[in-house]
Amino acid sequence: MILPDLLAPDLRLVLCGSAPSRASKEAGAYYAHPGNLFWKTLFEVGLTPRLLAPAEFRELLDFGIGLTDINKTEWGADSDLSKDGMDVGAFLAKMDHFRPQAIGLTSKFVGGLILGRKKLGYGLQPETFFGAVVFVLPSPSGRARGFFDIGPWRALGRAANLPLP
Repeated sequence: MILPDLLAPDLRLVLCGSAPSRASKEAGAYYAHPGNLFWKTLFEVGLTPRLLAPAEFRELLDFGIGLTDINKTEWGADSDLSKDGMDVGAFLAKMDHFRPQAIGLTSKFVGGLILGRKKLGYGLQPETFFGAVVFVLPSPSGRARGFFDIGPWRALGRAANLPLP
């Protein structure tokens, strides 16, 4: 396991990515590449009361937010990851066990794997998992900057009724 899951019972939100980047692997922290918009976005949409640094990722639990990746054994760009490393079953078992209020899938790539379909839009999905609403979000990765839209991230906060504790 490259990065440990940040999960607990009764979370307001779990965000799931594909796998750590090289920068995240080296830093031992989620979304650690300086070009990644993840931490800035969480703050801008009101999911955190201040801008957190990647090394502070464990503090997300204080705000009822958890983190995981669908691939817990590899790191790198999505195109570099093996299909065998994508463990949808393990992800769903974790969601069944922890039962968050909402799940945010941080790219269409992850959304397609978990939802089992290639055609999907950003935002709220018709599927639910164990009572959790599911959102597909634009990737905050610097590599996807041209496709980034904060709107679905804002909708996640509004629709899931996620005020700060």
